[in-house]
Amino acid sequence: MTIQDYLDRYLPALEAEMQAVVAASGPTLHDLYGMLRYHLGWEDRDFRPITGPQPTGKRLRPVFCLLCCEACGGDWEQALPAAAAVELVHNFSLIHDDIEDGDSTRRGRPTVWSIWGVPQALNAGDTLFTLAHLALFRLMDRGVPPETALSALQILLTACLRITEGQFLDLRFEDQEDVSVEDYLFMIGCKTAELVSATCELGALVAGAPADVSERLRSFGYHAGIAFQIQDDILGIWGDPAVTGKPVGSDLRRGKKTFPVLYALNCQPALRHLLPNAACSSDDLQAAMALINRSGAREAARERVLEEVSRAVQALQEAGLSGPAADALDNLVRQLAFRER
Repeated sequence: MTIQDYLDRYLPALEAEMQAVVAASGPTLHDLYGMLRYHLGWEDRDFRPITGPQPTGKRLRPVFCLLCCEACGGDWEQALPAAAAVELVHNFSLIHDDIEDGDSTRRGRPTVWSIWGVPQALNAGDTLFTLAHLALFRLMDRGVPPETALSALQILLTACLRITEGQFLDLRFEDQEDVSVEDYLFMIGCKTAELVSATCELGALVAGAPADVSERLRSFGYHAGIAFQIQDDILGIWGDPAVTGKPVGSDLRRGKKTFPVLYALNCQPALRHLLPNAACSSDDLQAAMALINRSGAREAARERVLEEVSRAVQALQEAGLSGPAADALDNLVRQLAFRER
C-alpha cells in the first residue's frame, strides 16, 4: 500500500471522529464551535460548510499515530480518538501561536483572531485544548482499557506542557541577543517534536506494543518532528507563498531566530544589525536575505533535515517492525525532507 492508500483510508474516519468531538452543545454556542470548525477547515467565516477542497492542513500527526498503531499490530480504528486528540491539540497551539506571533493568515485564510478578535480566539483555542483531552476518553468506547486511556492522557498532557515551554522559549528568543543553534534545537524539540513523538507513542500504546518498541517509536517521532520543523524554517524563508500560504520573509520580518538565521548569524555578523529593523524596511529585509543566502544557511538547514530523517529511520528500524504500515512510516518521514508546504 502507498501512503496515499493509507490517507484515503484514515482521513475520512479521522475527520468524522474530530467532527464528533467538535460538536456544539447547544444553539447559543453555535458561534464558538463555528470558530473551531472554521479553523479546522470545515466551514467558511460565515459558518457555511466548505464543499470544495477544505483548508484543513496536512493532518500529519494523526496519520503518524494511526500508522504506528497499525505497524505494531493494532486496530487503527481503536486509535482514532487518540489521533483526533493530537490533531486538536496541534490546532489549539496554532490558534494561540497566531495570536502571539500576530500572524493574520494561515493556510491562505484569515486567522481566527484576525476575524473575531484576540479574546474570542483565546476562548476558541482553550475550547480545542479541552476537547482534545476529553476526546481521549472516547478510547474506552472503542474497547481500550481505562488504564490505557489514563496513560494516553498523561502522554498528551506531558506533550502539551512541552509545547508551552517551547512557545515560551520561541518568544523569548526573539528579544534574546545570543541564541545558539543548540538552544534552538532544544526549543523546537519542545514546541514541535514532542507532539510528534507523543502521537507515535500513543499509537503504540493503543496497539499494546512492548515498552522498548514504544520507546523506539517515540524517538522516531522526535527526530521526524525536528526534521519537519527545520524544513518549515526553510519554507518560511524560501518557500513559495502561493504554496505555503504564508507571506514572503514573515519569520525574518518578526526577527524570529530559526535554524537558517542562527546559522547565518555565525557566518555573517552584519545580519544581526539588519534583523531588528527588517519589519520597518523592505531594503533591510532584502539585505538580510542576501546575507543569509551567502552564508550557506539553506544548504546547512537542508543537511540537518536529512540527518534528522536518517535518525528517525534508524529508530524505526530498531523498533523491529515490518509490514506495509511500517514501510509507510519509513516513506512518510523521508517525504518530509522534500515537502513544499
